[in-house]
Amino acid sequence: MGALVGLGVGIGLLLVWSAFFLPRRPRGAATSRRTTDLLARAGLGQVSATGFVLLCLVCATVTALVMQVVSGTPPVALAFGVMGGYLPVAVVSGRARRRQQELAEVWPEAVDNLTSAVRAGMSLPDALAGLAVRGPAPLREAFDQFALDYQVTGRFGESLDRLKERLADPVGDRVVEGLRVARDVGGGELGRLLRSLSSYLREDARTRSEMEARQAWTLNGARLAVASPWLVLLLMSFQSDVIHRYASPTGVFVLAVGAGLCVVAYRLMMRIGRLPVERRILS
Repeated sequence: MGALVGLGVGIGLLLVWSAFFLPRRPRGAATSRRTTDLLARAGLGQVSATGFVLLCLVCATVTALVMQVVSGTPPVALAFGVMGGYLPVAVVSGRARRRQQELAEVWPEAVDNLTSAVRAGMSLPDALAGLAVRGPAPLREAFDQFALDYQVTGRFGESLDRLKERLADPVGDRVVEGLRVARDVGGGELGRLLRSLSSYLREDARTRSEMEARQAWTLNGARLAVASPWLVLLLMSFQSDVIHRYASPTGVFVLAVGAGLCVVAYRLMMRIGRLPVERRILS
């Protein structure tokens, strides 16, 4: 018994000490990092996280004011204001998913171009820079910046790191790290590695495309089911004698419960129907 008490006291003192002396990452920094990563995946790396948050706040405020004028019911206006504030996040997230799918489809072609250039006797940095002209259109701008970075610095590793930051793509991370290893290995292994990488990427893209096509009906059904009650509420907002009932405590309770159920149901359906998400490596 004494040993258990001593162990409990020791753990408590350790927790108290860690709360005061161990460094903690600020929540604001973590949120800003996630926002910056989302913007980078969407190809909007030039947009700052602060500017994006301000855009969300402006959308929320404008939507809430418009709905307040239309319905005259503050709880309804607040509910639609929250949805209006989330709208930019939804748009950017959709753009990020479409961009990731687009890049996954063109990476095999880009690696094939690299393989041909290397077999023709070009060095790996020159072959990468050549993708700014001969590569797939979605990748040309990123590789044009890589060519400029390498021309200015002459440092292949640092130029690859900046290329990864601009692409912000899981498949791009694998390609870049594979090229980094190939650069170190060199010799005859480079062509073999590029051919293997191209075959793997093409097969992976084909498999994921088939799975996403089968998954689409689940996602669309979940979105339609969540949007339907709010569309009905929007139409009811034009009937003042009906919508004012939501200004009562009971109406506020119904709105809160409905919103909570919609969020839980949507997240559950998305979790059931989602595919494994590729994570960035060494980012």
